[in-house]
Amino acid sequence: MDDFLGGDKVKVKVYTINAFAKTKHGGNPAGVVLDADNLSEDVMKKIARIVGFSEIAFIMKSNKADFKVRFFTPSEEVDLCGHATIATFSVLLKTQCINPGTYTQETKAGILVVEVDENGIIMMTQSNPVFYERIDIKELADTLNIKSEDLNTELPCQIVSTGLKDILIPIKNIDILDSIKPDFEKVIQVSRKYNVVGYHMFTIDSPDNSNAYCRNLAPLYGIEEESATGTSSGALACYLYNYGMLDLLQCDSITFKQGYSMNRPLEINVKLNVKESNICEVKVGGKALEMNLREVEI
Repeated sequence: MDDFLGGDKVKVKVYTINAFAKTKHGGNPAGVVLDADNLSEDVMKKIARIVGFSEIAFIMKSNKADFKVRFFTPSEEVDLCGHATIATFSVLLKTQCINPGTYTQETKAGILVVEVDENGIIMMTQSNPVFYERIDIKELADTLNIKSEDLNTELPCQIVSTGLKDILIPIKNIDILDSIKPDFEKVIQVSRKYNVVGYHMFTIDSPDNSNAYCRNLAPLYGIEEESATGTSSGALACYLYNYGMLDLLQCDSITFKQGYSMNRPLEINVKLNVKESNICEVKVGGKALEMNLREVEI
């Protein structure tokens, strides 16, 4: 395809697939466009808006890694997306563009390693954690229409990043977390104020031996709520280890539940490599199911 900057309409093939899915009805849908080198940024944004998923990945050639991947929400480009990375390498595997193995992807968050196993499980390496400022509980509670005492005050509300900055917000229990009805305009204002993607709310009062039960809000980027958030999950695992909620044995197999509030239940797996009490590697992964192909006319 010639560089598309205008003129006649063209059809772009978009693979859709549910990342982090346990069943065909679960997971977080993402779009994947192969061979996107000649698509302009405006066209990529338009495709993302038309498809309407929380993120779409556009795969390109790279002179620094095996692939270059750019990620777009319906409103903005983001540096990295965990569930769209799982989707990307699942589509590459299912379309026989790659075999099981270890690959690198060039992203705006850096060059990151992705492992693909024979069973279709994709594990992406994220950046090592960066812990930023703590945020006042009352300021956040007001945006969520809850009381300060509904938060778990034994843990801080803090900005943490393993590639994207989110405010991690500990909630007292599942019932409170499920009942939260945010004021999205206020969430947008706070997200903009602190230069974060959004909120990752969680409770360690989690069922079925999982380590946390989560909800994610990113209205600043056109996503009121997201059913699976790989980058936030990496940050949350590091946060829980940092504050003594995970021991070394648990770090090899961390499980988070998300999407239940949206009727898209799923599990996200995280592994932390810890040496001399310091986190030196963060891996997040899962499977993707239900691949389909659609055409978008631009």
